[in-house]
This record gives sequence, structure tokens and C-alpha cells, in this order.
Amino acid sequence: MRLKWEPFFLGLLLIVAIVWAEDDDDDEADVDALEMKETNTGSQTTKDSKSTVQVTYKTPVPIKEVYFADTFDRGNLDGWVLSKTKKDDADEDIAKYDGKWAVEELLENTVSGDKGLVLKSKAKHHAISAPLKKPFLFQGEPLIIQYEVNFQNGIDCGGAYLKLLSHTDDLNLEKLFDKTPYSIMFGPDKCGEDYKLHFIFRHQNPVTGDYEEKHAKRPDVDLKKFYTDKTTHLYTLVLNPDNSFEMLIDQTVVSKGNLLSDMTPPINPPKEIDDPNDSKPEDWDERPKIPDPDAQKPEDWDENAPAKIIDPDAVKPEGWLNDEAEYVPDPSAEKPEDWDEEM
Repeated sequence: MRLKWEPFFLGLLLIVAIVWAEDDDDDEADVDALEMKETNTGSQTTKDSKSTVQVTYKTPVPIKEVYFADTFDRGNLDGWVLSKTKKDDADEDIAKYDGKWAVEELLENTVSGDKGLVLKSKAKHHAISAPLKKPFLFQGEPLIIQYEVNFQNGIDCGGAYLKLLSHTDDLNLEKLFDKTPYSIMFGPDKCGEDYKLHFIFRHQNPVTGDYEEKHAKRPDVDLKKFYTDKTTHLYTLVLNPDNSFEMLIDQTVVSKGNLLSDMTPPINPPKEIDDPNDSKPEDWDERPKIPDPDAQKPEDWDENAPAKIIDPDAVKPEGWLNDEAEYVPDPSAEKPEDWDEEM
């Protein structure tokens, strides 16, 4: 069985090819990029905290057809749309998506000409989006989402994830906010000491028509270092036509599974479920065993035969303790609360 995606036009997609989070509070970003070929050459030398790398830099160029790619090396946000709306469930003074964006080089390990999208505002909501070159349809080819993130000043509570938006006729990117319908969400997210790497997709129940979020399990690696080392890391999501998926950080697989069986809640329901309306018949007999009134003894039944007979072929295992008691008490055993001493 293959997972059937609803007309999955990723016609418009949220956010950044390279996200360099500058500030350390509630910075929300959503992102997109695909595999690109780097053509950097040169040598590395350590200088100071502001510039530690000297290389000859050339803007990466996609090596195959891609649906979206942006390096920001041109130094501006041409082609991107900033959200101008606000969240529904937040206080008025913090509800607006008014966080500032900039295109800059890294604060450390700077490579001249290598730029990225930077969040500039503390404790602000950020959202920015751009359209794909054309809609992506799941028709036998894998979908690869890939982008870089650098929390160059650390992060307290916020995310640098992307959302691939669902196709809707009334989509207005200037009104993009957290409840805008999406098809796939992927990327890092943190609050306090809870470090996450999200992979979520929205699935439409073919029977009810309702949408439900399906979450991949947490990666089996310690994610903390990716948020604290102030180093650029490459995040990759691969969705294959056979319904398998992989999440990678720096080209190392940190989580993988199957879209049908390894998401929570699963797409395929369990084979059996409890019936909440089930009830016992009025004539239900509570006895665990009931004599069979029609049972009869076989013709060769021997009433004088012992209930148990010795196995002539049985041997004791090696190491058998002949002097041990037949039964020994369980030191951890406890009486049930309803234990009746008189029974």
C-alpha cells in the first residue's frame, strides 16, 4: 500500500534556504531549500572570533532540477513575502508577526560573500515565505528538503523549521501565520531544555475527511550540541515513493521509518479496537470455567490411574540442587489489597 497524498501542490512554501538565528528568544522561522553543489576552494586559517576562515567563495549552484533554492548571496529578500498578520491565541502586544529579517554574513567563521537569512528581533514572531518554481507532485520521485541552520547566539525558546504549504485558492502569504494549512513541517525547534527535530505531515482521513497531524518519533541522538555549538548544520528530510523517510543532520541519518506505520498517531488503524458500547449479555455466567454437561469419559478411562505419572525419560538438569526446597518465597511479593486471610 502506498500513502496517497491529496493533490499535493507545494505551490507556495514557507521560508528559508539558510537560517542564521541571531537572537535567543521566541524566534519562529519556517524554511525551505534543496540540495546544492558548493564550489568553495581555498585554505582555512584561524584568525579571531569575527573571521576565522579564509576561502575563495563562489555561490552554490544546483546540480539538478530543483523546485526551490536560495542562497541569499545577492544580499536582499527579493522574491520573499513577509507575513504582516498576527496570531489568534496570543496577547495583542506579542501577537504580531513583526520580527525583523536581514541578509548578512555569519558573526563567526565568516566567509566573504557567503550570506544567509538572519532573524534580528528578540521575542518576536517571524514568518517569511516564497513560491516554488512549480508544484511538486508525488509521482514516483523522492522529495528532498534541505537547508542550513546556525544558532550563532544560541536560542532559548523558538524554532527554525520550514512548512510546505498546502495548495488553497485563498492563500495570502502576507497573512501567513501558525494556523495556515500546511502539508509538511520539518526542522529544529527548542524550548528550555527540550530539543526537537520535527517531521510532521497533515493527513486527510479518507472516510471522515478530517485532517490530522502525524508526528515522527524523536531522533535517537542527543540534539543539544546542534543548538549550542554555534556551528552551521545541514538538515535534510527525504521522503521516498515507497513511503519510507529519513531525517539527516550533516548527512548522518538520525531518524528513519515508514509513513504508514512509524508515525504518531499511525495512518493505518490497529486491526482490533475496544468497542466502547460493548456490554455483557444479561445471562452472562461470571464463572471462569463451566462444566460441559455433555462431556463423557472415554471408554478406556481408568478410574484407578494416578492423576500424574512419572516420565521415565526425564533427567535432572546439570546443576540441579537436590537439597533445595520445592518452593521458595518471593521476597518482593506483596498481598493484594483484597486478600482474604480466611479463604
